[in-house]
Amino acid sequence: MGYKAGFIGLIGQPNAGKSTLMNYLIDQKVSIVTAKPQTTRRRILGIQNNENSQVIFIDAPGLVKAEKGLNAFLEKEAQDVIKESDALLAVLSIDEKDSDAIEKVLDLVKKSKKPWMGVITKTDVADKAHRILIVKNMVEEMGAKCLQISCLKDGKEGRDEILKELESLLPASEAPLFDEDLYTTENVRELVSEIVRERCFENLSHELPFQLAVQVRKFDENAKPCPHIYVDVIVAKASHKPIVIGQKAQVIKKISSESRHEIEKIMDGKVFLELNVVVKENWFEKNQFMKELGYIVDAKK
Repeated sequence: MGYKAGFIGLIGQPNAGKSTLMNYLIDQKVSIVTAKPQTTRRRILGIQNNENSQVIFIDAPGLVKAEKGLNAFLEKEAQDVIKESDALLAVLSIDEKDSDAIEKVLDLVKKSKKPWMGVITKTDVADKAHRILIVKNMVEEMGAKCLQISCLKDGKEGRDEILKELESLLPASEAPLFDEDLYTTENVRELVSEIVRERCFENLSHELPFQLAVQVRKFDENAKPCPHIYVDVIVAKASHKPIVIGQKAQVIKKISSESRHEIEKIMDGKVFLELNVVVKENWFEKNQFMKELGYIVDAKK
């Protein structure tokens, strides 16, 4: 078999486990993972290098329908991923209550006319095990292969099996598309922003995280005795600010401590991290704020 390289788009409903799956397949953490749906807000690349292939995963936001604001951006990102991928991986959770939602994903990937396969996630959820066969049949009836995985329980063997199948869907290539030392195209600044946002999602309840954004205001790698990172946690209403800070600043301290721990892992050393909670009224409906934060829909497209 000759060398192969290409882009695999991960397509699925919000909270289907796309980010967890990508981190598992490349054996690195590049995409944020929380139990709350719609945490991925823009496409993130994860790169798996093997002797005979380079598989580039694109983790897309879950499928949503919207005409304006942040949700319109999320929908466009997912649609663009489908267009730009060489092949697609339908990520189907057995935790998904609505079989119509699974059919929607399968129809979408099939209509793309691109090579594709299905993978069933969260197979460790014991009381939903009976759904595995149902979903597998749905995929196979559409003419595609379907594998199942528990990212929590299946190790290298499960990873290798999926990667081998995905390689078969990729186009031939004379060489890798990215440097083989890379496992993501995200820079450290972007990873820091995603880590802080993940910790906000985990530590804040209800709908608040969906109206929250994170922006790295200053990143001084040359500061002594360690890099200094200043991050704004942006909320959409003044009433949200005390919730994010918490009594005696307990919530923001916890978010900061957990974030710093994760950032130190990727930077392989100590960092100083300062979080500042900023109010930008209804930022997710305003194009200027959306543009500053990297979320913008080009109306011309």
